[in-house]
Amino acid sequence: MPEIAFLMGKSSSGKDNIFKALVGDKELNLKTVIMYTTRPMRAGEKEGVEYYYVDNEKALELEAADKVIEMRTYNTVYGEWKYFTVDDGQIRLGSGDKYIVIGTIEAYNKFCAYFGKEAILPIYIEVDDGIRLMRAINREQKQEVPQYEEMCRRFLADQNDFSEENILKAGIWKRFENHNLDECVKEIVNYIKSVQ
Repeated sequence: MPEIAFLMGKSSSGKDNIFKALVGDKELNLKTVIMYTTRPMRAGEKEGVEYYYVDNEKALELEAADKVIEMRTYNTVYGEWKYFTVDDGQIRLGSGDKYIVIGTIEAYNKFCAYFGKEAILPIYIEVDDGIRLMRAINREQKQEVPQYEEMCRRFLADQNDFSEENILKAGIWKRFENHNLDECVKEIVNYIKSVQ
């Protein structure tokens, strides 16, 4: 029975809002796993909530200590940014706890290799590319220093990272359309309950 709900989808597909709704569902009682990143904190983000924000030296130190479950490095227009999950005691399989994580297909595959595919429940979010682009622009406009070039790079990179081939290769067959946030969340909640 899966113990880790793994939420994934292209940028601006609504993952953060879906994640917050699932975490807030008391009946599901999902524990969050906070990832690490070397990218700067965005407006409205808080240390230990969205991510643990570390420098590159700390990321390399954790990697050298074999504490990194998965790591992705992006060559952004602002330099190299790393996103990674650390085996720091947040996830304890067999404890009776259930967890939720946000990541990419690549990260999902690494979680499956690390914890076993049977422990992971893939939850793939889909949204029309035009809607995603408008959401990304709206989000970027709210930043103190909008990073439109980086937003565009991420948008285009997602076309490769979340290609149909990569989705199928990862064995992801169930998809959730995020046209209406409340309906999408309801569908995901029912899905998680159905496999518990």
